[in-house]
Amino acid sequence: MNFLNKFKIDYVLFICLFLFFIISLVSINSANTYINIRNLVIKQCIWYLIGFILILIITIMNTDFFYKYTKQLYIIGIISLILVLLFGTTINGTKCWFKIPGIGNIQPSEYVKIILILVLSKIIYKSKKNFKLILKVILITLIPSILTFLEPDTGVVIIYLVIMITMLFISGIKYRWFIIFFILIISIISFILITYFTNSDLFIKIFGSSFFLRVNRLLDWGSGYQFKSGITSIGSGGLFGFGINNTPIYFPEAHTDFIFAVFSNNFGFIGSLILISIIVIFDLRLIKIAKDSSSIKKLTIGGFLGMIVYQQFQNIGMTIGLVPITGITLPFISYGGSSLLSYMIILGIILNKEKRA
Repeated sequence: MNFLNKFKIDYVLFICLFLFFIISLVSINSANTYINIRNLVIKQCIWYLIGFILILIITIMNTDFFYKYTKQLYIIGIISLILVLLFGTTINGTKCWFKIPGIGNIQPSEYVKIILILVLSKIIYKSKKNFKLILKVILITLIPSILTFLEPDTGVVIIYLVIMITMLFISGIKYRWFIIFFILIISIISFILITYFTNSDLFIKIFGSSFFLRVNRLLDWGSGYQFKSGITSIGSGGLFGFGINNTPIYFPEAHTDFIFAVFSNNFGFIGSLILISIIVIFDLRLIKIAKDSSSIKKLTIGGFLGMIVYQQFQNIGMTIGLVPITGITLPFISYGGSSLLSYMIILGIILNKEKRA
């Protein structure tokens, strides 16, 4: 018990993480029925093991490093995004990954999400809450957003924006500045959509044909092959599902983007309800930790929560037709070493009990 106390374990979070671990392995194994990629379950198991070790190490170390050197971490993150554009591996038309022999694919943007949360936490914590802060936060978010947009990875760009908006909202900034910022964002989005619907030629001239196709894909959900297969898979699972390793309907990206559809197909409505309940308990526990934390850590938890809650809603929502399909994975459940390790790193920072400044 003394050993566990030394590592400052939060039992609620760790129980949720252990359940996520089991659900992830079972779902990935079921998804592998069709995709037939070797060792996916073993690799995910290894990523989880490394992740748990990272959490334990970070909870007992001096985490001043993560806040003290945010500027350096930000520069490293930006350089990695530039390098991946130049030398990255293209998968499914997107150049987001470095291919490392013997390890797999590393996605820099997953770690940039965490770096962005830490950078914004420090800047918001140290700065006066005025319009100048908003401009600074927008600029810091804009640079990785542009680079990630060029990969192209619209889903991660949206996550950057969600992190930024969430952290500004909880920063204590006067609401009139936040309203002005929100009006600015809505105006930009409105201009993009109006141009898209009224003059497609002008839209392509301004934003390019690649962005036109991405907007078209975002707005045309509910009719694609992935969506139809995913929602059929969920619906056919019924109350209790078809059981483990029994996924009769094929659809692409089953182990990543559509992992919830696989799980629902295997375990039905009851299983899906249990998974969503675990997700809610996990999120509520983070909110409780935030309430008991110092200001800078509150901001860090807020950014992390904004990110994963958005991903949870987006991933589950897109499989049932509530929102467009954007290639967003389900945190802690979908296959992916980069995203999983990045989440574990920030959980370690959050669970570290030392007072940060």
